[in-house]
Amino acid sequence: MTVIVRDLRPGVPADAEAFARVRTLALPFFLLTPDSLAYDLAHAHPDSHYRPLVAEEDGEVIGTAQVGMVHDSPEPGQGYINVYVHPERTRRGAGALLARAAEEHLAGLGATRLFTWVLDEPGNRAFAEGHGYRAGRSAHFLRLDLANGTLPPLQNPPPGVELRTAADFANDPRPLFDLDAHTLADEPSDIDRELTDYEAWLEETWRHPLLSLDLTSVVVADGRPAAFSAARTDGAARYGTVMTGTARDHRGRGLAKLAKNDSLHRARAAGFTEAFTGNDAGNDPMLAINKWFGYEICATEVHYARELG
Repeated sequence: MTVIVRDLRPGVPADAEAFARVRTLALPFFLLTPDSLAYDLAHAHPDSHYRPLVAEEDGEVIGTAQVGMVHDSPEPGQGYINVYVHPERTRRGAGALLARAAEEHLAGLGATRLFTWVLDEPGNRAFAEGHGYRAGRSAHFLRLDLANGTLPPLQNPPPGVELRTAADFANDPRPLFDLDAHTLADEPSDIDRELTDYEAWLEETWRHPLLSLDLTSVVVADGRPAAFSAARTDGAARYGTVMTGTARDHRGRGLAKLAKNDSLHRARAAGFTEAFTGNDAGNDPMLAINKWFGYEICATEVHYARELG
């Protein structure tokens, strides 16, 4: 049996469905659908050189890779490769072939440093280290049983504060872009990123098919957004918060917790049964908040880096 690597074919639904199926089997804590994959490919920033790859064995997609350049970092030359193989199709060489093709693509674009996320399991870590990558920080995936778990009761906002949703900003989302850019600058990361392109944010974030404006809760204080919890869903039963943050001058008031609690209650009322989120392993305050809601760690990833040249 021969494994080949090729590009994901835009506009071919079967390709997007196979990619999403393998990715979900390998990483069930991360929301991805065929529609969201097709949208990402169609609306990727030109400077990202985004290139999803698949590994195929006898016509069956058994591995995937998301490959691109970090276009919104002030430091040039940084690329990323995230490889995932069908759990029942490992040890066929698919991962190695995907990694090689991705590295050659990024090297050709002038990448000098590559990053990859690897599930914290011996085989995966050995694979990364065997390809010259060095381990960095860790991050957790967390899961909450919305159907059977018990959420903290809804809280009344303090005086001068109101709870709204992103849908209330549909005519002018710029205030939410400003808050997103403000909080992103303080996110723990191995890669410095700057959110400065409003039009790109509209395409990549605001109009993304997984984003739920009705489930994204926004805390407004002093007449402007001060905290938010951005929600994505798969349109079926799974919901995830992909970013929760507070403006620096409003921290310490419990506003992020207020936003996330409101979003979780909205999600459960809408019929979603599973909630997922991510948490940097070193971000103890946010980890404590997630545990307060009842989230439990279900997997851990390690961020690896490799220098080129």
